[in-house]
Amino acid sequence: MKLYSRSQLIVVSAATAVAAIVVTSFIFIKFNTNAHTADQNTGTLQMPAAVNGTVEPQTTFLEQNAGQSAVRSVSDNSQYTQDEIQNINVYEACAESVVNINTQVTGVNWFLEPVVQNGGSGSGSIIDKRGYIVTNVHVIENASKIYVSLSDGAQYEAQVVGQDEESDLAVIKFTPPAGTVLKTIPFGDSSKLKVGQKVIAIGNPFGLDRTMTTGIISGLGRPVKNSNNRIIRNMIQTDAAINPGNSGGPLLDTSGRMVGINTMIVSSSGSSAGIGFAIPAETAVRVVADLLKFGHVNRGAMEISIVQLNSAIVQYADLDISSGVLVSAVTKGGDAEKAGIKGGTQPARYGNSTIYLGGDIITKIDDIKVASLADYFSALEDKRPGETVNVTVHRNRKDRVLPVVLASQQSD
Repeated sequence: MKLYSRSQLIVVSAATAVAAIVVTSFIFIKFNTNAHTADQNTGTLQMPAAVNGTVEPQTTFLEQNAGQSAVRSVSDNSQYTQDEIQNINVYEACAESVVNINTQVTGVNWFLEPVVQNGGSGSGSIIDKRGYIVTNVHVIENASKIYVSLSDGAQYEAQVVGQDEESDLAVIKFTPPAGTVLKTIPFGDSSKLKVGQKVIAIGNPFGLDRTMTTGIISGLGRPVKNSNNRIIRNMIQTDAAINPGNSGGPLLDTSGRMVGINTMIVSSSGSSAGIGFAIPAETAVRVVADLLKFGHVNRGAMEISIVQLNSAIVQYADLDISSGVLVSAVTKGGDAEKAGIKGGTQPARYGNSTIYLGGDIITKIDDIKVASLADYFSALEDKRPGETVNVTVHRNRKDRVLPVVLASQQSD
């Protein structure tokens, strides 16, 4: 073991203390230098120096880095992509014309007394400055009261002008205060749409007012059965997100024209994730015009009573086809009878009613195959009274085509 004298221990201790002071001072000086640099680069607020008893103003980080910030100036279009500018312009032009629709329905309580309950909600588009709004029938279905909320937060009660279950379109109206200038959305031409074309949806999904989503047209001319078992033809298929609350809102092209009315999604999971569908503007213009003029759609119809074929009827009547619409009866003296359509002659009990077997079976109207009642009504949805349709009927195991002039029948 090596021994040290007292004087050697004092020298070593003093040297160690001096070295520690030098290292500590170096570290402190280096830390302050780096911290000052970091403050300049990260915008950390520093206490300004006092000069003559007053505090000199000091620039902030955003001022120091003006022109480099990710915050964009709305007034400077050069800060946005062309696609973003397009989206912004459509939203600014159309969002105020989209309303939030909420309804109340009449229910019963435990004592079987009528009570008012909250109903559904959805969207609508202002199409006339007098307060006319187009939406879906299922948005206002069974409503005892309808309320529309505008973009400025004002809420008004609305009344039904007319509705058409065949197309799931309805027109409602509220009365704006005197001097109020409403913004409207013009209809576009849905017949010129192309798959792949960009579209924009605005609505109120989950109660979130005037939400915008974008996508493309994924398909055209889709026949889709809605919740009321009505087939709506020529639907627009889109991948733009459509969720509960979007129903009745506009599907827009990049010019801000309404090319469709958002109506439903088809989902295998039952959730909101799925394929969106919109009623084409071409259908909406025709239906809305009739609703405004008549309160219903002036649609053509055949003067016949019909029953959809099923396995029981096919087996009982010993038919050679299993799909189509059976003509149970024909109105005497009507255009269908004049065209040669035959009704049944053999009475049979069918549920709580009596039908007549042995009549013609309708399998096609013009170029549309008719396998069910939904197909039958869908084929006549866009027909007018006085128009002639070619009806293919199956009779005595043979097909024949009969031209039938349509009569007038008011929509329910």
